[in-house]
Amino acid sequence: MASSPNIIFILTDDQGPWATGCCGNHEIRTPNIDRLATTGMRFERFFCASPVCSPSRASFLAGTVPSRHGVHDWIREGNYGDDAATYLEGQTGYTSILADHGWTCGISGKWHLGNSVLPQQGFSHWFVHEKGGGPYNDAPMIRDGELFNAPGYVTNVITDDAIDFIDTHASDEDPFYLSVHYTAPHSPWTGHPQDIVDSYDDCPFETCPQEPIHPWAGGLTHSSHENREMLKGYFAAVTAMDLDVGRILDRLEATGIRDNTLVVFTSDNGFSCGHNGFWGKGNGTYPLNMYDNSVLVPFVASHPGRIPEGVTTNAMISAIDFMPTLLDYAGIPLPGNLNLPGQSFRANLEGGKDGLRDAVVIYDEYGPTRMARTREWKYVHRYGEGPNELYDLENDPDERENRVDDVSLCGRIDELRGLLEDWYTTVTTAEHDGRNLPVTGGGQLRPVGRSRDDGSEAFVQR
Repeated sequence: MASSPNIIFILTDDQGPWATGCCGNHEIRTPNIDRLATTGMRFERFFCASPVCSPSRASFLAGTVPSRHGVHDWIREGNYGDDAATYLEGQTGYTSILADHGWTCGISGKWHLGNSVLPQQGFSHWFVHEKGGGPYNDAPMIRDGELFNAPGYVTNVITDDAIDFIDTHASDEDPFYLSVHYTAPHSPWTGHPQDIVDSYDDCPFETCPQEPIHPWAGGLTHSSHENREMLKGYFAAVTAMDLDVGRILDRLEATGIRDNTLVVFTSDNGFSCGHNGFWGKGNGTYPLNMYDNSVLVPFVASHPGRIPEGVTTNAMISAIDFMPTLLDYAGIPLPGNLNLPGQSFRANLEGGKDGLRDAVVIYDEYGPTRMARTREWKYVHRYGEGPNELYDLENDPDERENRVDDVSLCGRIDELRGLLEDWYTTVTTAEHDGRNLPVTGGGQLRPVGRSRDDGSEAFVQR
């Protein structure tokens, strides 16, 4: 058995912070995610770096922000075929560092960072979705460089491959790392196991209030709002995925390696199913939004004997902190030449000390929309024509009243905007600076800075 810990990183797609039982949702069934929380630590205030899938996933992997790694929107083109593009070329992901230090690295599921045929970032096992999502049955997957439609329900297909990887490497002398990247619960909310869908027939969905439609809401809202079938499909996607989280935990226990394995469960971005009057994430509205339901994600870490069990922490953590934390946890020094903006929260994981991060400011970006959030205040600045937002989170936790025009709060706005601009000045590169890019939420067509013969923009314009 390996002396260093094995690591399993379970990443879901579009899972709101409210969409687990352990986070207080009394309607959705997630007994295995709850089981992880019971045997580990749950973070109430864990924030993605960008409220949309590809930029967030790149930030987890590379430990930095979109304005440095250059992935600013969900990758619409360049995933497969003649125009395949390696979006993270030149970036160092933590999996590359783990591989260099003896971990066998595998990925099963969603990649969605370009060039899905090419194993990269230290992964020697590569079983990935062709794009970023799509039908839940007979999904297009890539194995050994070949694209094929994998028979069955894609959540099960991903889990089957992950379990095969665990079985193959459970007895290795060297540790393993495994990314299990589900497409669930991303739309479509059809094609899920019918018995699970039907089990939500009588659910009142009190945890998903269908609020009056937001004036900025996009098309997904208008097709899904007050639609019980969509709510049933979303809940079913989560519950079906949770069953497979249980299969993974059971296999770790059956192979005798659970006590030597760190299991992390999180999502790439949050999601609203009617909350704040829209369906979606950061691009569920236009202008793009930074509501907590978009930028907060569930985060649970479990490692028996090392991480305290049954602990909930309100420490303020960002996804850019994950890479330095994981390497620190694994006993690997962080390469000094990377100059990453995040910091390790290993002390929180091992001791549950909330006070270590009381003064943290969380920063988020989605193209020219940026956020600075403290425990008490949230400021959203939209470069160009605005509008900007300011929320008093202590008195208005649901972000109902925009106080940006309150003259008594001009000093607060100046302070938060100053923090925002000073911080991004230190972490961005001029070429990749999202403040100057026409990101509107419609997708990214190629890496920033890469020209195309027709002179078209790198982003889909609304």
